[in-house]
Amino acid sequence: MSLVLQKIEKKQILNVFGRIFKDAEGNALKDEKKINEFSDRAKALKIGDLVKISYKILEGKKERIQLFEGNIIAMKGKGLTRTIKVRKFSYGIGVERTLPVFSPNVANIEVLKHGKVRRAKLYYLRDRGGKSAIIKEKINFKKIEAAEKIKNKARKDKTEAAKTDAVSKEAAAPKA
Repeated sequence: MSLVLQKIEKKQILNVFGRIFKDAEGNALKDEKKINEFSDRAKALKIGDLVKISYKILEGKKERIQLFEGNIIAMKGKGLTRTIKVRKFSYGIGVERTLPVFSPNVANIEVLKHGKVRRAKLYYLRDRGGKSAIIKEKINFKKIEAAEKIKNKARKDKTEAAKTDAVSKEAAAPKA
């Protein structure tokens, strides 16, 4: 996406963000950090991802958060009007829910794993059940290798620190 479009989208988010998202006293929020968090939310979502969505539900005067965990099978719109269609199996029955990404009722969207898919819409999953409806996980080997390198470096540092401690204890111990 070009830089100009990103700036326009950010301004649009800022303008609507102030109208929709309000703090406890009813003052409009125009926090740059929050806006960046919301714009990053949409960029992180992809078709086929397994997501856990925390959705606020009003029951009378009480408000509670309900979790909805499933695969993203479709996306529509762009910018603030982006919606995602999430599908899950509940007691052997397929349940779909269409949710706006930037809704104030969506408390959090957490990506659990990225799916390996080759289509923009996964409506064919409606006809499937069981193992054939499972989407394979996309594995990023570069991230795994980087994490292993960090772990190995930490192990080496620990062993070197233990060796230097042992040497310093021997030197400090009085000879009899």
